Amino acid sequence: MLRKTLIASTFVLAASATGAQEFDLVILNGRVMDPETNLDAVRNVGVSGNQIAIVTEENISGSETIDATGLVVAPGFIDMHNHVGGLPFGQKQALRDGVTTQLELESGAYPIPLYYERLEGKSKTNFGASVSLLGIRETVMNPIYISLTGSYILDAGVTEAGINLAGLQSKPDDDQITEIVRLLEDGLKQGALGFGNPVGYATENLTSQEMVEMHRLAGEYGSFSVMHGRFSSNEPPTTGIMSVQEALSSLAIYGGGLYVSHIHQQALANTPYALKMLEDARASGIDVVSAVYPYNFGASVVSADYLRPSNYGPNMGRSYADITEQATMQPLTQERYEELIASEPTAPILFLGVEEVVMLDALADPNTLVESDAFTSIISATGETAVGWDATYDEVHAHPRAAGSHAKVLRLAREENLMPLMLAISKMTYMPASFMERNGVDQMAGKGRLQEGADADIAIFDPETVTDRATKEQGGLASEGIPFVVVNGTIVVKDSQVVMDVFPGQPIRNKVVE
Repeated sequence: MLRKTLIASTFVLAASATGAQEFDLVILNGRVMDPETNLDAVRNVGVSGNQIAIVTEENISGSETIDATGLVVAPGFIDMHNHVGGLPFGQKQALRDGVTTQLELESGAYPIPLYYERLEGKSKTNFGASVSLLGIRETVMNPIYISLTGSYILDAGVTEAGINLAGLQSKPDDDQITEIVRLLEDGLKQGALGFGNPVGYATENLTSQEMVEMHRLAGEYGSFSVMHGRFSSNEPPTTGIMSVQEALSSLAIYGGGLYVSHIHQQALANTPYALKMLEDARASGIDVVSAVYPYNFGASVVSADYLRPSNYGPNMGRSYADITEQATMQPLTQERYEELIASEPTAPILFLGVEEVVMLDALADPNTLVESDAFTSIISATGETAVGWDATYDEVHAHPRAAGSHAKVLRLAREENLMPLMLAISKMTYMPASFMERNGVDQMAGKGRLQEGADADIAIFDPETVTDRATKEQGGLASEGIPFVVVNGTIVVKDSQVVMDVFPGQPIRNKVVE
């Protein structure tokens, strides 16, 4: 539990002694829910600067007031797997979904300084990234690649970046592996939060040496990796279970932490067994967590390894018709699939994966975290990526997870009794913050809590009405029932509208920074 800071104690005394407006922001009469302490009670919250100064039953006042009567006052949601936090439109979607911290951890960023510099002073949400194994591979093996955004995924949509998929479709020689490992270590020293490793996009070419050396570095520096498993399959010898085993073996040797992204989309029908494996690993002292996004269909690029017909059919039980071209929202045929592979291999698509009931069971598991895996949105009229603040929620084709993941979890907790509300909040706040704090990110000690001394990242929602509105057909629609969001003490969503002229988001880096 966070200790009361000196500044918080000072404000408490001043407010009690004078009754004056000692706080910059007060949130009154809300149902305060703190997943670390399990506080669930009506309280008043006073914010001074970027911190929560007081949580109290006493009357308080401040320069700005939010009446939270009938609403839940919770820590701001932390999305560890969000690919569009570097885009204004991606921030708009996340904020309406209660997210105050968007982290690019699965694919990661490279170069790390470029990623952070692009967002410094320009972000409404807190931001941070792992160092990208795929971005480094592209840099080492593709001489014409120049990152323009620091994000391999965002660069893939920019012709000038010169991506030719060498980072995915080439196998490095020994000298290149040495250089890749050196750059991974450099990225961590430059402030990356951990290591991003979506090996499932380089299934046949990302070597065991790269994987092992990455985990060795994580153990050496007290850090962690985030993994998209090598295989998405129900069938041997490439089951999703093998993906989990590959990473766990290195953790058992070297230590460090492991975050398994969207485990339900890799382990598929074997997800319950995979989750039991992770539970046993934790019992043996291995620090591993897994996450689920609340959908049984995903979003990616058409050239993703696991969508090859040889895997998507026999190993995932799907067909071309289960893949939707995002630009047209039409299902693929074999002819159209082959045409896109030849002419536009990075074309965004939606695809069916795990069965719905398996996803819901995994989401309800008390040990899984919630993530969005938010992906880019496409403006319906033009086919261009939705980038700016002026892009509207109803004009895009998108996977609904970018706009609705967190509100959907809250809705499922209410309507389907899928899990207690406190657990749902914890999966989106305290649990991810605690994992990162244990693995080298000291800044997360102030996140994911609603208590004195914590960072004033706050999501305020109506537990009776909060809901996702985004669907497969209208994937950009903003969530409802989250009327206020606060980032570092600044209101960024007010009366369910994103405030345009404030940018309080702060960088989050690991403690290894030189």
